[in-house]
Amino acid sequence: MSIGLEWSTVVRRATGASALLCVPLLLALLPGIVAGVRSGQNPVDASPHASSAQYVGSIACSRCHDAIYRSYSRTAMGRSMEPGAGEHFSDLSLPARFTNDQIDRRFEVFARDGKLYESEFAPAADGSEMFRDTRSIAWMIGAGMNGYGPVVEQDHYLFQAPLSFYTRPGTWGPSPGYESADLGFNRPILAGCIFCHAGRANPVAGTNGQYADPPFSESSIGCENCHGPGGAHVDAMSHPSTAKGAHIVSPARLSPYLADNICMACHQTGDVRVLKPGKTYRDVWPGQPLDETLSILIVPPSPESPPDVDHVEHYYSMTLSKCYRSSGARLSCISCHDPHVQPTPVEAPAYFSRKCMACHSNQSCKIPLQVRMSKQPANDCAGCHMPKRDIQVISHSSATNHRIIARPDEPFPDITFHQAAAAMPDLIDLDPAPGKEAAALPDLTLLEAYGELAASRPQYVGSYLQVLARLEKSEPGNAMVQASVGRRELKAGNFASAAEHLQRALALSPPQATTCADLADALTHLDRKDDAVTWLDKSIRLDPFNPFTQRTLVVRLIDLKQYARARAALEHYVQVFPQDAFMRRMLEKARAQPVP
Repeated sequence: MSIGLEWSTVVRRATGASALLCVPLLLALLPGIVAGVRSGQNPVDASPHASSAQYVGSIACSRCHDAIYRSYSRTAMGRSMEPGAGEHFSDLSLPARFTNDQIDRRFEVFARDGKLYESEFAPAADGSEMFRDTRSIAWMIGAGMNGYGPVVEQDHYLFQAPLSFYTRPGTWGPSPGYESADLGFNRPILAGCIFCHAGRANPVAGTNGQYADPPFSESSIGCENCHGPGGAHVDAMSHPSTAKGAHIVSPARLSPYLADNICMACHQTGDVRVLKPGKTYRDVWPGQPLDETLSILIVPPSPESPPDVDHVEHYYSMTLSKCYRSSGARLSCISCHDPHVQPTPVEAPAYFSRKCMACHSNQSCKIPLQVRMSKQPANDCAGCHMPKRDIQVISHSSATNHRIIARPDEPFPDITFHQAAAAMPDLIDLDPAPGKEAAALPDLTLLEAYGELAASRPQYVGSYLQVLARLEKSEPGNAMVQASVGRRELKAGNFASAAEHLQRALALSPPQATTCADLADALTHLDRKDDAVTWLDKSIRLDPFNPFTQRTLVVRLIDLKQYARARAALEHYVQVFPQDAFMRRMLEKARAQPVP
């Protein structure tokens, strides 16, 4: 194997943003290690309530609440995720073929022997195939309202499949994020994502998409997601003569704030969501303030850039409604939604109009009742005042605008543009605990929030660095802080200092893949290339489906003239990431040359 111009290109690609499509935050100021550094424990046992919590599953609930269970099982939440070998084959227009001309890829989806499969391949000029990657679909996310998103599994890692089914056109198309990027079957599904689509997922802490076996204790969103673990309740109801309480959370009996917190955990994305130090998504607990576990933050809107997004921004949109503000924040999600019931599209207009009539009357509307009743659907309050709009980030999909408006051109209320607190003027906290609305967030939380935002909003770089400077003095024994300081020094070219801080971070917590990769980078610049390869190997073991570190390893091995190892690493890379045309060409050239 010779070192030529092509390998210089590998170096550029391995260290450039183009290699990072699967891990877009890898080069952000904040390393993508925070979740693992925050908490080294197994997320299955991470809850502070774990000693007294016993999950029993929705089937156990159905033994006493059969009618509610059967009704809920027909809702979109009750069907949020199912095994890939489900009952959807007749609805999915199979077999299906799709060509993505932007990335020159072809796809197929087909059923065989009771299972669903998805293939990605690239045609050659002579009609043959340059590669074909076929995976069994292990799980299907979605209930079909907008579509279905296939999930594949490999070595206990879960990945998004490149093609999804969209209900509105009844066809298959690129999955969200794949419209113009060729990510293959290597886009990991992280704990924060699957938390809202599954009943109880079992992610492995500190990993990039790895899950326990089985990956889900309950696949679809179930009773305990809103009511809390049911073990104590089942025990109490089994011995009613000695039971002192129901031992279960009833959202209807909670304050509007706590009830909305249950919904917000999944129905409010914001611009950034940050787990509090030491917390995981398993710690989100119905009936407890969400603020104890998770902060949901948005960039303060302006009149030039109003908060005009519908996709998973339901709670915040509702708070900007006159209905919400006039109610003194007593209007809540469950004022209009009964999670146990989902009306059909035909039933929905009348169903939600009845909800409106709890506060309004037919005389409240300026349009004559006779005119409203003559329309189809008749007297549709939500259709006029909460219209569905296309979701910009997901093709062929729509969502209800939860800012209830009197007329289409209704301006945003003035409060929309004056919500940031003086203690934190560049972010709005959407779920502060009562009495803490004006308080600043802990610096560790701000560090992660600013770090994520800085990846796409340069105006937050300064805030990030300021918080990091404070934490460098106040929390020097925190692994996340040391890793972040190491990343800062690395980007500044202070390689010896970077190596020192990164090694300190690795000594303070279980090794994290990105910290190992950063240390390898620093050691390479310090001409300690053998040590750098050692840390790259560790990074790959911790995150085996990261194309950036595997590309970098190939480059470093060539640098060290370890051509046999470089070729083996290249062979492995192409096996894991066959869609990478450039690396496939490099492998062909390497195979054509004798190994010294």
